[in-house]
Amino acid sequence: MRFPNSLNEKLKKRVESNLLRKLSQTSLTYDFTSNDYLGFNQLKEISEKATQLVEEHQLSFNGAGGSRLLSGNHSLYPLTEDYLTAHYKSLSSCIFNSGYTANLGLLSAIGLRNTIFLYDELVHASIRDGMQLSHAKAYKFQHNDASDLERLLTKFESDEIDVFVITEAVFSMDGDGPNLNRFLELCQAYKAYLIIDEAHSNGIFPLEDLLSEHDVKDVFARVVTFGKALGIEGAAVLGSEELTTYLVNFSRSLIYTTALSPIQVAKIYTAHQLLAEKKEELNWLKENISFFRSMCFQLRLDQYFVESFSQIQSCVIPGNDKVTEIAEKFQEREFHVKAIKSPTVPEGQERIRFCLRAYTNPSEMEAVLKLLKQWLV
Repeated sequence: MRFPNSLNEKLKKRVESNLLRKLSQTSLTYDFTSNDYLGFNQLKEISEKATQLVEEHQLSFNGAGGSRLLSGNHSLYPLTEDYLTAHYKSLSSCIFNSGYTANLGLLSAIGLRNTIFLYDELVHASIRDGMQLSHAKAYKFQHNDASDLERLLTKFESDEIDVFVITEAVFSMDGDGPNLNRFLELCQAYKAYLIIDEAHSNGIFPLEDLLSEHDVKDVFARVVTFGKALGIEGAAVLGSEELTTYLVNFSRSLIYTTALSPIQVAKIYTAHQLLAEKKEELNWLKENISFFRSMCFQLRLDQYFVESFSQIQSCVIPGNDKVTEIAEKFQEREFHVKAIKSPTVPEGQERIRFCLRAYTNPSEMEAVLKLLKQWLV
């Protein structure tokens, strides 16, 4: 079958600019790329306890059998959603198949013609796609900048429109985050609604800690995902009972898709149970973050890194060719390190992103940073 010329041209441009993406597998020894921050992806207890839960509920089916509004809303859904509501100190929760579809379904549903989205300039692609599918108008503010956000809130203050402010608790490329207390104060002052994506903070930096001066229930919507620190699949939108009812009625990515299988929902339940029990992994991760940062200063590499308090540590190496060259050198030495190239990040902000995990050995971090210094300085 002939492939369309217009699509071939797009592929050709990717090849010519050395930006063609390919799916690959890796068996490299030292992992600095995966999002398995707490090691839960390899925790057998999750699968074992989930299987037991499925058997207790007599739900040993291969799939859900339909969407949640048809035949797929099996008994593990309300059980797990009630657990999530309590765990996250929320009022209600609604499970989605992934973080991507959660953002897509939430933003496309609430973005009406009398709606304004104000979003951080570095928000995730799923947030951008969700806004684009809505009828709302969207305006960006400078990264983590409360003053620039207030400028826009002042501009769009009106009783006739709904304004939603969208940000992330921890940003996926920079590993930093905004002053959420200040953001919520601004939203309350200007009668706007705050939406927080917690994909990279979930399980590591609880929102009640990041939003210590306020009640997390005052946040309009929270998107928590389970494919990173929790090591499984799925996501949930947290908020009021009215928000859950609204999503069940108007969120297309929830309504028109097959529900998660019983075993997947059971894993969400059991992973959260284990998260409440296993504190050592979190302590190890935070110790690794401190060690990595201290090594950066000791080796005088801090000037190359984005300031970050989290497990995501990004070394900016401008130029796609240069950052690719260094990533390949790491891979030759068994370090699973990936180059983040433009246009994924802005031109000039190309980088090596080091994802730290609970089980990352300090000797591995020291080795990877010493190699980095050798190739940068």
